[in-house]
Amino acid sequence: MNDSLFDLTDRVVLVTGGSRGLGAAMSVGLAQRGARVVIASRKLASCEELAARIADSGGCAHALSCHVGQWDSLGAVVDAAAARWGRLDGLVNNAGMSPLAPSLLDTSETLFDKVIGVNLKGPTRLTALAATAMAATGGGSIINISSLASVRPTPLTTVYAAAKAGLNALTSATAREYASVGVRVNGIICGTFDTDAASGLVQNPEILRGIAMGRVGRPDEIVGAVVYLLSDASSYTTGSLMTIDGGVAG
Repeated sequence: MNDSLFDLTDRVVLVTGGSRGLGAAMSVGLAQRGARVVIASRKLASCEELAARIADSGGCAHALSCHVGQWDSLGAVVDAAAARWGRLDGLVNNAGMSPLAPSLLDTSETLFDKVIGVNLKGPTRLTALAATAMAATGGGSIINISSLASVRPTPLTTVYAAAKAGLNALTSATAREYASVGVRVNGIICGTFDTDAASGLVQNPEILRGIAMGRVGRPDEIVGAVVYLLSDASSYTTGSLMTIDGGVAG
């Protein structure tokens, strides 16, 4: 196989929620493969700390403040990401939040708006803005990080699951909209990974029994799929939803 197909040298990739958990693993992994990574999240200091670590290891990264739930601020985020190195080649819509509510009746409007805002509204706006920027310089690739909850919803994850199901639909629709300008859009449906957000599930026997591999995923185990979808290796892949969950029982 031609390894150059997976080469990301000098490609500029914006990763939202990029300073911790899966986002941090992706930021580090992409930088190790030559990408210029723009690490964005609400906590600028965390982004700066990770960018410095990447630089110390010989990689290339830039920190950027971003709250994906704030629609009107996202144009400046994409502009800043593209201006840093003169172009934008990739976007990973990774930022998300998955708070649990005791019941649907007890779900407040504020909580609903936050969950939809971060998991669906923000990626919708960022996709439109990033695709426009990418089209101006020859195209690019967008990855939406979804969740197993989008296809296996439970009462505890109702609003989160609905938002991620919407993200799946966004992936399919925008793949068709932007194919003509050279922008591919794909999604990754994630199972349980060993991150801070899933700390209570990592050793849960019930969760582990449902996974064929008998364990949750390591954050770095998402990197290969992200590299594939951002690289020329996936040049004929768009509108796809890839599941990475260790083999969850149907």
